[in-house]
Formats: sequence, C-alpha cells, structure tokens
Amino acid sequence: MRLSTPTSRRESMRRFRRAMVAVLALALVAGAIYAIVAVLQRSETLVTERCFAIVGSESHELATDQAANASLISAISVQRGLPPRAASIALATAMQESRLRNINYGDDAGPDSRGLFQQRPSQGWGTEEQVMDPVYASNAFFDGLVKVAGYETMEITQAAQAVQRSAFPRAYAQHEGMGRAFASALTGHSTASLNCELRMPEAAGDPAVVVDEFTTAFGTQAATIQGRSVQLEIGGTQAWAVAHWAVANAKTLSITQVDLAGQTWNRQKRDGWQPSAAASEGVTITVSAPTT
Repeated sequence: MRLSTPTSRRESMRRFRRAMVAVLALALVAGAIYAIVAVLQRSETLVTERCFAIVGSESHELATDQAANASLISAISVQRGLPPRAASIALATAMQESRLRNINYGDDAGPDSRGLFQQRPSQGWGTEEQVMDPVYASNAFFDGLVKVAGYETMEITQAAQAVQRSAFPRAYAQHEGMGRAFASALTGHSTASLNCELRMPEAAGDPAVVVDEFTTAFGTQAATIQGRSVQLEIGGTQAWAVAHWAVANAKTLSITQVDLAGQTWNRQKRDGWQPSAAASEGVTITVSAPTT
C-alpha cells in the first residue's frame, strides 16, 4: 500500500484551492452577467418601440407612427360603417404609396403627390393642404373605393388600382397580409390582437386630448373623464376597435393602460393584453400622471 507524502497532500490542496477559485470566479462572472442583463432589460433607452398585430398564425409589425396612421385610417372606415375589407385595402394602399407616413413630396411619376395615399391635386384629389390632412385623405380614398362595384370581393390590387390608377398596380399585393392583420385588429374584429411595446412617457397625458383625438377618428361618442382616465360606454367590435386605437396611439397621447372586458394592456409591463381581475364596462383609457 502506497502512502501519500506531505508534499503530495500539499499539491492536492493547492489543486483543490485553484479549482475552487475557478468555480467562484465563474459564479461571480455569471452573476455579473445576469445583473447586467437585468439592468439592460429594465433600461428604457434600450426598448425598441414597435407595434404588431397578431391574427391567427400571422404576425405583422409596424413602427409606432405607422401604426398610429393605420389606426386613423381604420377608425374612419369604422365611422363610415364600411366592412373590414375596406380598411385592409386602404392600409395596403397607403403602405405602398407612402409607407403609411404623411409625406409632403411625390416622385417622378407624380411630382405633386402628397400625403398618406400620395393623392395628386392636379388629378382632382383636392388642394395640397387637403391631401396632407390624414382625415381628408382617408375619406377621399374611401369615397373613391365605395364607387368601385364589388370591391369587397376583389383582389386588393384590383380594388386599390381602381381608386389610385398606379403605374405599378401589382405592388399593392405585397402588403396584403399586413393590411389584413392590422385592419382586423383596428376595426375590432380580432380581439386583444394589437400590441405596442413602448418606453414609458416622458410627459403627462391629457384625457381631454384623448377624447378630441378619439372623436376625430370615430365620431362623437359619450365619454366620461374621471381623473386620469377616459371611460367610453361602448361594446362589441367597436369597443375593441377603440381599445386597439388607444394602444396604437399610446406613444403620442401618453396612454399607459387600456382596459376592456376583463383584459388589460399595460404600457409598463410590455406583455401585451393580459387577463384582468378588474371588471370594467366599456373601454377605459388611462394616461400618465405629471411627474413630481
């Protein structure tokens, strides 16, 4: 039997201590990485602001300004009593024409084109000031669309081209999925399907401004302001149209929470629509309070 010598025992201890130091070092590094990741996840400056609509197996993403414009176009279709297909066509058209942004310039094919739908004053769409107004431009598009017999069952390219007279009519088709998903959410036909991931507001919201913007989009509805919240006594598909409109406009209106039918969208949590224990009648839209 071979006995260990004092030298070999000391060497074993040194190896053991080195191994323990290495384990502790790895644990400290892992802990530091976890702490850094946690801080980064909570950092407002690193939040990528975006909105997306999930309908069925499809998910489509827009920037926050694009989503706000999409919500206005869709709300006007709801106000006019048009089917969701009208909003789908309008959104695909505006995405192709302007990337869903209210731009004040045209292109070589239409140098005087302006606005969400790139409508041309020289072709009778209205004055430059009018077509740069998103409400006017959206109504002008729908005025043209409802004159197209059978637009509800047409391909988007056919319906859009009948209104727009584009040099590239097939281009509208590439935005059909986005148009369908956001239109379904923003007209209220798909519930809890639109979410925006946003940083927290830097300024206080104004419930009265929310009411004004809502009225512009959907028309006059009975609204009650209670503190920092706006209460709208509406139900059905219109309620979800309004709730999704509020989420899509949360960035510009400093909206922090939207409640409807046992579901809550909370800006700070960034986890989309979640079940809520608080029962609420109609839609409740809450804006941020002044910072102290």
